[in-house]
Amino acid sequence: MGLFDFFTQDIAIDLGTANTLIIHKDKVVVDEPSIIALDRASGKVLAIGREAMQMHEKTHDNIKTIRPLKEGVIADFHAAEMMLRGMIKMVDTGRKLFPPSMRMVICIPSAITEVEKRAVRDSAEHANAKEVYMIHEPIAAAIGIGIDIEQPVGNMIVDIGGGTTDIAVIALSGIVCDQSIRIAGDTFNRDILDYMRRQHNLLIGERSAERVKIEVGSALTELDDGPEDYEIRGRDLMTGIPKTIKISYSEVAFALDKSISKLEEAVLKALELSPPELSADIYEQGIYLTGGGAMLRGLDKRLSLKTKLPIHVADDPLRAVVRGTGAALKNLDHYRKVLMT
Repeated sequence: MGLFDFFTQDIAIDLGTANTLIIHKDKVVVDEPSIIALDRASGKVLAIGREAMQMHEKTHDNIKTIRPLKEGVIADFHAAEMMLRGMIKMVDTGRKLFPPSMRMVICIPSAITEVEKRAVRDSAEHANAKEVYMIHEPIAAAIGIGIDIEQPVGNMIVDIGGGTTDIAVIALSGIVCDQSIRIAGDTFNRDILDYMRRQHNLLIGERSAERVKIEVGSALTELDDGPEDYEIRGRDLMTGIPKTIKISYSEVAFALDKSISKLEEAVLKALELSPPELSADIYEQGIYLTGGGAMLRGLDKRLSLKTKLPIHVADDPLRAVVRGTGAALKNLDHYRKVLMT
């Protein structure tokens, strides 16, 4: 086994629509945006991750930036494979002479199809993986926040990522009922973008919308300690001249209202589908929020008002899924039941 270990490296990957995180030897070694910049003529990779994100929406005709994942699944197979290879190269395995073969655990949305599953597996295999295991995101998130998933106790996880929101009730190492909706971080960005265009005649880019969401994003129009107004720059649609305006968190809450209502409906639907005994457990345990979307101000309060249940936001919700994926990789035999090969 020692020799096999020498030639094999274990890595856990959270291949997300917005960010890709990789754990190697119990440490998060890669935390980069899921984006790649290519030369149009030669198809050569120019940049991956943060560097490519800086080029996004600022490129000329010879360069194109691609986000290979849309709504939680691989939309551009070739770009996803190149991005995955590039990110794996960022992992310092300590050996330059013989690149090690990889054993990978990758997390996937709970409502993924067989075709989409195969795309993830093929991308990993082309990126030098000898063994590929997959784990559902809500289960990985539950492991990542320290829930013992093997107990006969119902736990509800709401994982709000970049492309999808996965809502699942977990008990006895399995998903009892789940809802997966394509409303998540990217939808919030589009809502902000549309609101700025409609309300202020201001055309802004995807990155600026993301900035607004981070700086003054809110799910409630009234917060106890709301952030200061944020200054946003863009192009005036009437004059075509660049201009700047200030936007408050209340406006952002108004812009996001429709999407958050759909998210609330999905949570209520999942609660409706759960068996009565598990409902009793959820009443006691509450609902756990993970993923980047869990950091939206006031979202926990709003969901709590809607469901009348306690809502717990995970510590470091962005990394909950990858931490759980890493834990599953470390104890492969223990978590064999929840892993798919």
